[in-house]
Amino acid sequence: MRRSDPVRLFQTLPHACGYYDDRTAQNLVLDPAAPNLDQLYGPALERGFRRAGGHLYFPNCASCRACTPCRIDVENFQPDRSQRRCLKRNADVVISECLPGYNRERHALYERYLHNRHAGGGMDDAEASDFRRFLTAPWSPTVFMELRVGERLLGVAVTDVCLNAVSAVYTFFDPDEAARSLGTFAILQQVELARRRGIPWLYLGFWIDGHPKMDYKRRFKPLQIRTSTGWTTMP
Repeated sequence: MRRSDPVRLFQTLPHACGYYDDRTAQNLVLDPAAPNLDQLYGPALERGFRRAGGHLYFPNCASCRACTPCRIDVENFQPDRSQRRCLKRNADVVISECLPGYNRERHALYERYLHNRHAGGGMDDAEASDFRRFLTAPWSPTVFMELRVGERLLGVAVTDVCLNAVSAVYTFFDPDEAARSLGTFAILQQVELARRRGIPWLYLGFWIDGHPKMDYKRRFKPLQIRTSTGWTTMP
């Protein structure tokens, strides 16, 4: 199958929204059985899709359009004062680009992170199969950026590296190291990965205006958001 060949698009049934307790959500999903998802991934990111496991999806809720695709303009990005302080706080962290996949050390950190950040959310008892199913896919160009101090694993930034785009899929880190702002640090390292490889965009998934867990993305400027008319730089 060529990239230009038709690909089926499915819509999920309504399910609980992961961001608002009083809302339901639905997604459009590219056919997960399509044999050329690896070729479709970059163009799908350009259209605002996101990877979760082996699925490429886009929110398509009946009465809500809060989820807005966003991406960092890598060439023109400059860290602000807070982000520069974050880099200094983590000057002792060594970053390694590693093969993706499960191991006990990563899984133990993932479990600790979920128990701390998403207790009772349905993900906090993740087994090895859940780890593999959510974070990896056989067709995805994924690297695990490991953050370490000495031998100690502090965090993992699950990062997909396409030809013209890098996607920050998911980051988990030691909840006892909140003072380091490892989530911010991971994004800054993903920006540098994209810059080293000459890739123009770092996709951060969805921005939600005013949401306490999602609005932080506006701090990575210049940030572009995707509207009905295409990509535009956020003021």
